[in-house]
Amino acid sequence: MSLNIADVEKVARLARLAMTQEEMQTAQTQLSNIFGLIAEMQAVDTTGIAPMSHSQELSQRLREDVVTETNQREAFQAVAPQVEHGLYLVPQVIE
Repeated sequence: MSLNIADVEKVARLARLAMTQEEMQTAQTQLSNIFGLIAEMQAVDTTGIAPMSHSQELSQRLREDVVTETNQREAFQAVAPQVEHGLYLVPQVIE
C-alpha cells in the first residue's frame, strides 16, 4: 500500500500535527516503507506455526502469594473524617 501526499495531510490534520511539505514528503516515504514491510510479512505462509507471546521461551520467577502486611483497617478508619459500617463516607461530587 502506498500513500499519497493527500493521505499524509489527512493523517497530520487528524493527529493535529503541523507539518511542512518537506516533512510530509519524508513521512510519506517512511509510512509507505512501513506499509510495504507489513505487506511482505502478511505474504509469509504461517500455517502450522503456533502464536508466541515472546520471541524467547522464558519463565518468570514467581514469589509465593502470601500476605506480608498486617490489617490496619481500624487504625486507618479511626483517623477518617466519616466512616459508616466499615466504609469511608465522602461528599457527593456528582449531582
